[in-house]
Amino acid sequence: MTFTPATAFTVPFVVMWASLCVHSDAHQSGSGWTYPPACCKSRDVGGDCEAIPSTAVRKGHRGFSVYLHRGDHHLITRNQLYFIPYGDEIPSGDGDFHICLHPTEDDVNCFFAPPDST
Repeated sequence: MTFTPATAFTVPFVVMWASLCVHSDAHQSGSGWTYPPACCKSRDVGGDCEAIPSTAVRKGHRGFSVYLHRGDHHLITRNQLYFIPYGDEIPSGDGDFHICLHPTEDDVNCFFAPPDST
């Protein structure tokens, strides 16, 4: 390939354009705040993070018990029970509970709770 003045301009432009087209692993919640990239691993539609009903979350002596049923999160295919110790939760950006499931519905990657929920 021979570099000409036009090529010298085109190559950096293509590289810059391609970098803008790369999608981040993180995605936004339904209310508009962005999940941290470390929590959201999936690029599929809907990702792996989603708000869950507050009725699915119970506070106990040592942490949160989260009971999810099919329909509570788009990745849930059967009833699931998760335990999240106090201190492992992340403050949510909208005052709702959210959960990120990765690599499967059996694994909690991140759990978000309203700041006043502990």
